[in-house]
Amino acid sequence: MSKKTYDPKAVEEAYYKLWEKRGYFEIEGNRSIQKPDRHFAIMMPPPNVTGRLHIGHSLTFTLQDIIVRYKRMDGYSTLWQPGTDHAGIATQNVVEKQLLSEGTTKEELGREAFLERAWRWKEESGGIMVGQLRKMGVSPAWSRERFTMDEGLKSAVREAFVHLYNQDLIIRGNYMVNWCTHDGALSDIEVEYEEHKGHFYHMRYPFADGSGHITVATTRPETYFGDTAVMVHPDDKRYTSLIGKKVKLPLIDREIEIIADSHVDMEFGTGMVKVTPAHDPNDYEVGKRHDLEFITVFDEKGILNDHAGEFNGLERLAARETIVKRLKEEGFIEKIEEHVHQVGHCYRCKNVVEPYISKQWFVRSDVATKSIEKTNEGLTKFFPPHWINSYNAWMGELRDWCISRQLWWGHRIPVFYCDECGHEWASQDENPLSCPHCSSENFTQDPDVLDTWFSSALWPFSTLGWGNGDTEADRLFQSEDLKNFYPNSLLITGFDILFFWVARMMMMGESFMGKLPFDHIYLHALVRDEHGQKMSKSKGNVIDPLDMVEKYSADALRFTLAVLAVQGRDIKLSEEKLELSRNFTNKLYNASKFLQMNTETFDDLENIEIKTPLGLYMQSRFAVAIEETRGFLD
Repeated sequence: MSKKTYDPKAVEEAYYKLWEKRGYFEIEGNRSIQKPDRHFAIMMPPPNVTGRLHIGHSLTFTLQDIIVRYKRMDGYSTLWQPGTDHAGIATQNVVEKQLLSEGTTKEELGREAFLERAWRWKEESGGIMVGQLRKMGVSPAWSRERFTMDEGLKSAVREAFVHLYNQDLIIRGNYMVNWCTHDGALSDIEVEYEEHKGHFYHMRYPFADGSGHITVATTRPETYFGDTAVMVHPDDKRYTSLIGKKVKLPLIDREIEIIADSHVDMEFGTGMVKVTPAHDPNDYEVGKRHDLEFITVFDEKGILNDHAGEFNGLERLAARETIVKRLKEEGFIEKIEEHVHQVGHCYRCKNVVEPYISKQWFVRSDVATKSIEKTNEGLTKFFPPHWINSYNAWMGELRDWCISRQLWWGHRIPVFYCDECGHEWASQDENPLSCPHCSSENFTQDPDVLDTWFSSALWPFSTLGWGNGDTEADRLFQSEDLKNFYPNSLLITGFDILFFWVARMMMMGESFMGKLPFDHIYLHALVRDEHGQKMSKSKGNVIDPLDMVEKYSADALRFTLAVLAVQGRDIKLSEEKLELSRNFTNKLYNASKFLQMNTETFDDLENIEIKTPLGLYMQSRFAVAIEETRGFLD
């Protein structure tokens, strides 16, 4: 300690390498002080393999590191399970963009060659994130690092899928789903709604007998080609006489019937509602009730088809202006009003999402029933406690989970279709040899992959060896791990993935293990800028944690985040606060340097007899601080 000021760069990296080399982060790292039957497990939320460390990660991993180091010091056999996620859509998008820059596409390359390319990209970029985590000074059991598509976890995913499939809890069928014309099917929580200043288009539908017309309003005129009815409320006396009459769709002259359904709000608009069962979730249900025809007017890429008449071949959103212009020319537009409404966008590419009927795979919502019951029995505790209300609100409206994705990168759905006898089966064998029904070797595998969150939902127990077979046994997991570390003691993560990830882990953990996966769940708030604004590149207020480590040190960043992390409150982070923390570390350095000017070493406190009044007072305050800190952490 000859330098006047503390130089974190000279210390943090060197000591981190030493700690890791000596195995201090591993389960056996504190073996000499471990106490019998005391186990502690916490799972690292696996960051995307293609991602870069952001400030939210830094908060999560700082809080996890605090509790993990505390438990190790307290004699617990401690597992902090690290790993990364394959990030289906994100990774595929990165590789596709690379191919486009080279003048080719994934279709031209072919599936197998594309996957080889994606794996190469994963190997090149996958180490970046874990390298950044090391820069932050976090201390997980690196020797057990997992990847959601490693061989053991691929085996676990197949076992989970086949089990649910054989219990009829995974089903396939034509359902209305959230559809991104770029990324395919999305689950409900992968759709982000934004306020949009659009228009209400009031359209005239002439009666088929030429006796006049009715007026209906829509925000999406490009979908009217799929209308198969107009509905009114059965109690609306204005329209009782019209029920059963027919009207013609503008420009294409197809006739549809006026029907009665209590879904209609008599007080809204004209009280007449066009029904487009293939392109609206409410109309979808009406269509099923009334046995209406389901007419899909554009393909999976959003291109209008033959049902759109002269507009066939146009992209759905780009066609809107052209369609409205023609309707105006022919006198079918009565008026256009400005209208503010919520529009769903893909959480990845921000494309406008469409309700779309497609054949997809779903996990039945019944799988979650017991996990909901056990959570409400208090078998898992939320911190802050109010988050159980949000959990219940979402789970109370739970629909079947769409788990199929129209991608190539990911866990391919382990379902096969026999070309000879038509038999369908799910297999834990990645490469079955023949059809189990007729022994034919002519069969094909389902082309879709599973939602990324399916494999992540198994994380609390698949990483402990469940479903892995003998793959990497004794290296990545031990035979006693499930007994010692499931349920996990604690989960720490951001509240923003409560439904994406946490609720699904609860569902899958209870379903396969018979117990909820966590004793306690701590959901932390967001890290915002110093003015309380959400960080975004467009605002120019993003604080890059790696830049802050470089400028102020990992300890200064971690200390700042820890000090500001009050339950339930967003963190307002500024460089001024980071500078204060750096100065605090300098004070600790100077205090240590002052002590070393007087003595070379210090005996353990328990071997020192404190005699002076000041010393006794400081010892008493130290004891109080220890007791309070233990109380908060425990």
